[in-house]
Amino acid sequence: MKISVMQEHLARGLAVVGHVAGARAGTNPILSNVYLATENGGLQLTATNLDIAVVHWVPAKVEERGATTIPARVLTDVVSGLPNEKIDLELLADGRVFLKCGTNKSHLRATPADEYPTIGAAGERPTARITQKALRAALDSTVFAAAGDEARPILTGVLTRFTGEKATFAAADNYRIAVAGAPLAEAATETSVVVPARTYAELLRLLSDTDELVEITLTPSKNQLQFKLGDTFLVSRVIEGQFPNFQQVVPTSHTTKAIIDRSDLLAAVRVAQVVADAAAHIVRFAIKPEGVIDITAAADLGDHTAHVDAKVEGEGTTIAFNAKYLIDVLSRVDAPQFSLELTGPVAPGLLRPLDGRDYLHVVMPVRTPS
Repeated sequence: MKISVMQEHLARGLAVVGHVAGARAGTNPILSNVYLATENGGLQLTATNLDIAVVHWVPAKVEERGATTIPARVLTDVVSGLPNEKIDLELLADGRVFLKCGTNKSHLRATPADEYPTIGAAGERPTARITQKALRAALDSTVFAAAGDEARPILTGVLTRFTGEKATFAAADNYRIAVAGAPLAEAATETSVVVPARTYAELLRLLSDTDELVEITLTPSKNQLQFKLGDTFLVSRVIEGQFPNFQQVVPTSHTTKAIIDRSDLLAAVRVAQVVADAAAHIVRFAIKPEGVIDITAAADLGDHTAHVDAKVEGEGTTIAFNAKYLIDVLSRVDAPQFSLELTGPVAPGLLRPLDGRDYLHVVMPVRTPS
């Protein structure tokens, strides 16, 4: 293997893939390495933690084809410290990699490429196409709601469904449900998979607020999903199992509806959370027909009351929520106004942004003595 590559291109590529390297290196040391291989007249960089793989193609001049693996952190640190000039990279007969850039010369320990895990191949035809902007908005407003523990593995994923020209993303734990719809660039065959939330958190790092397309492809084995963004691929396993029927939990009617300014509500809940009990973060809402919501919190630390103006339809009611769940959604979905739909103190609350986006968020109430 013998190639020449510009320092800025290699540094950028390592920044793209290196984030997933090392996550499981304790059980398999080679997972702390980045895989380098000549491919399509350039250099292919790959890093994986077995659940996720990120592949990035870097333009390079190839003199001799080949492949090897190098510890990701070492290679990244060396390359980032080099001047923005041409780097000559060569795999030597003794198994080390020689790098030369200007007056800088390095010999780095390498591990044979055939010891690196194989990345699954995608199907020939994309399952769906969607703009980066639409996918980013949908994921940013749902991924955070997925469960963080492995008690129910299916809930650590995000239901991803393609139907016609629409994509639906749904995430839930035992206390909330977030559902976002997004338009596809073209009609897709009906497909439903559960993607780990960690995969989407990694994908969000790669997405931009642009209309460039992401090609999403389910592998022939149907156990991996590939996302193609220009010269970058992200490949993820899918979670086996049946995602709960979240639609059964989404309220279909209400007796109280309050239309509230998002920034006012978010500010009030944030201050109330400071006083709320650290374990439960309980804040209480009293929705009054005259157009006011009293938001209160009380704990050993003290108590707090705030009044938020709202347009209230229907009867007044009271309800208690975990402040953290409200802050999570209100801080990520930046619509000017939200509606809060309720059916009494013990039924789930439904939050909807009023800017026309296809989104809803269900929050379970907290049962309190009074």
